[in-house]
Amino acid sequence: ATEEQAQKIHDVSLRILSEAGIAFYDEVALDTLREAGAEVDDDQVVRFDPEMVEAALAQAPAEFQHKSRNPDKTVTYGGDNIVLAPVAGPPYVMDEDNGRREGQYSDLVNFVKMANATPYLHNQGTEICVPSDIPFHERALDINYAHIRWGDMPMMGHYPIGMTARDSVEMARIVHGADRVASEHFLMGVINVSSPRRLDDRMLGTIREYGGTNQALVLTPFILAGAMGPAAILGTVAQANAEVLGALVYAQLVKPGAPCIYGPFLATLDLQSGSPVFGSAESLLAQSLCGQMAQRYDMPFRAAGTYVSSKVTDMQAGYEAVMAMLPSMLTKPNFVLHAAGWLENGLTTGYEKFALDLELCGVLLALAQGVSWDEEEWALDSLLNEVPPGGHHLGTEHTMNRFRTAFHRTPLFDHDSFAQWEADGSKDATTRATASWKALLERYEDPGIDDAIDAELRDFMERRRREIDPADFQ
Repeated sequence: ATEEQAQKIHDVSLRILSEAGIAFYDEVALDTLREAGAEVDDDQVVRFDPEMVEAALAQAPAEFQHKSRNPDKTVTYGGDNIVLAPVAGPPYVMDEDNGRREGQYSDLVNFVKMANATPYLHNQGTEICVPSDIPFHERALDINYAHIRWGDMPMMGHYPIGMTARDSVEMARIVHGADRVASEHFLMGVINVSSPRRLDDRMLGTIREYGGTNQALVLTPFILAGAMGPAAILGTVAQANAEVLGALVYAQLVKPGAPCIYGPFLATLDLQSGSPVFGSAESLLAQSLCGQMAQRYDMPFRAAGTYVSSKVTDMQAGYEAVMAMLPSMLTKPNFVLHAAGWLENGLTTGYEKFALDLELCGVLLALAQGVSWDEEEWALDSLLNEVPPGGHHLGTEHTMNRFRTAFHRTPLFDHDSFAQWEADGSKDATTRATASWKALLERYEDPGIDDAIDAELRDFMERRRREIDPADFQ
């Protein structure tokens, strides 16, 4: 978009906020917004003047760090930094050995371990699969513990409602200390706007629990264009932008300077079948425009992961993953959630899909690095002195010095001759992916945990199991 076109998106978004407004279904939030000068009507719809929006944009940081148990794995959101995280939320898992089934706690632990064993993920995420063998009202505790115990990368915690977000913060305090949690960022929550133009009490509670304690927020309208947004790219972008800005205003009122990521989740609806379509051309164009708006606002940007509709790890899954992820990387995102494992419109986490997505992530991260302009990249001695017309560069000193590192390698993909492939067992990509994820688990190194911290975490979890009322989750 040109500067004039981006300004038009901004102006229409401000009109949505000032004329149509956003519903905030939470009395605490309404009181805060009313006191700050927003107009609140009897239907709990809040209207914002442009000055409130500009003030919030001025307070939101352009960059922030996300820390973990291992200081060497700290990541930064903003600037040219790209942080990838695995899929979040699927109730099912699938692998070639056992087929599709409900996720278990053991599957969650496996995926946490795999996320920590690969160089291509930098944030180990949250509920990589739903642990269905744990009672619903207790799952947040066990999800947090799995990430803390078996990983040492930055994690997100569990945040669907204010209460679980509060428990996540308390567990972070046990691990890192209350003073550090108050001044640094150890957790990250996705704030899902219930498009069109609604924020419910659960998400607003999470803004208070995470944002209010200095933890990061990803402001994420979820829009299926044609259903929750217009059947038009520009209208969908304007709505998404307005919803991000409305959530941002509240987050900055809760805690000025709260770290926030601009992160719409955009897809389209197949208007003939009613099915969601991820990675459609229109949703990718809309995402590109949102990326430009994030840059305009000087906010870190979240983009689409390897979204696919395919039910299994097949050619459709590979095609859809590339069509979703490649345009995302071209928007220069700072954060990509769902970068590995997504199957079946987000209903399934695939083991083989996870492994193949990691290969794709590696390629795209290499692409995002661009071209190095170091003197060594010119290979001038080889070009000018060593290789005659019709010769080759295979044996030059330059090639020999770089033959292990010159180009990004994709060991999961087959590049051998047909005869060699046949001699090796005629394995297709899915078969190789099965071996790959199992090898990834073998390579995993347990980071360990301090015995006293582990005991305190377990005591906290047992106490909360007794205190939590299952009715709070209904």
